[in-house]
Amino acid sequence: MSKINIEFTLFSAFYSPLISTMTGGFLKEEGLDFEFTVSAPGATAITALDDGSADVVQSTLSQGFNTLNKGDLPKCVHFAQINEMDGFFLTGREKDPNFTWDKLEGAEVLVHHGGQPMTMFKYACFKAGIDMNKIKIIDAGNGGEMDKAYRAGTGQFIHQQGPAPQQLEADGVGHVVTALGPVIGACGFSSLAARPEWLESEEAKAFTRAYIKTRNYMNDASAAEIAAAEKPLFPTIDEAVLSDCIHTYQNMGVWTRHIDITDDGYNAMLDIFEYDGMLKTRYAYDQVCARPPVV
Repeated sequence: MSKINIEFTLFSAFYSPLISTMTGGFLKEEGLDFEFTVSAPGATAITALDDGSADVVQSTLSQGFNTLNKGDLPKCVHFAQINEMDGFFLTGREKDPNFTWDKLEGAEVLVHHGGQPMTMFKYACFKAGIDMNKIKIIDAGNGGEMDKAYRAGTGQFIHQQGPAPQQLEADGVGHVVTALGPVIGACGFSSLAARPEWLESEEAKAFTRAYIKTRNYMNDASAAEIAAAEKPLFPTIDEAVLSDCIHTYQNMGVWTRHIDITDDGYNAMLDIFEYDGMLKTRYAYDQVCARPPVV
């Protein structure tokens, strides 16, 4: 049985289409054994592609933008989508079914300061029509450190990927008030990346077959079924919370059936990063992306 190595830049239920290739048994069905790792906080899984320790990684198109901004050519290509929408939520101290974004103005908000999450937060504020400069933004560190700070009483709102906000709610620490995805709209938020030479291998074709099956599974299976299979990889998250998070993402439509990175999704990411002044030019699709292997 062939073996592939997978690395996640961030590990959350938002990346369930990649997680479930493993937990749903789809890689095994295609004759692939696997191991997975998670990058150290502040690092990117692209490094694992560069040093050969990973074959396929969870990443984002903006990684390619950053490399090109430096005048370098990316050594890897983004060949399949994971999410076609931002997967972060805002959680507040109080339940607020009538939440509006202008309530963030003047409030203390713990915002994830990673490169893309911050850029997306800025764009969400822009789309919501509020002045981000009026928000008292707090940098409490990485995702885990942010969670601890909020639980300890810091801030009125917190910006997190699922299932962390759903777990806060279950623990009575806060209440999810909104999601960024519907405000920003469809975009090529996160993707799978690999080296071009690996994409020509039989392992890549087998992986792609498994991934196509997984995309359908994410749309056809119940959230409870998906969560039960993934639960061993989320030891600190209640299974009911994990199921609730997955159900929410399913309803948001972040996991479409097709696997290719669309031109529209790519251009939306160019728009978002251009708004934040993070592009030297609007890079062509084929400078960053490749179509999935033909299976």
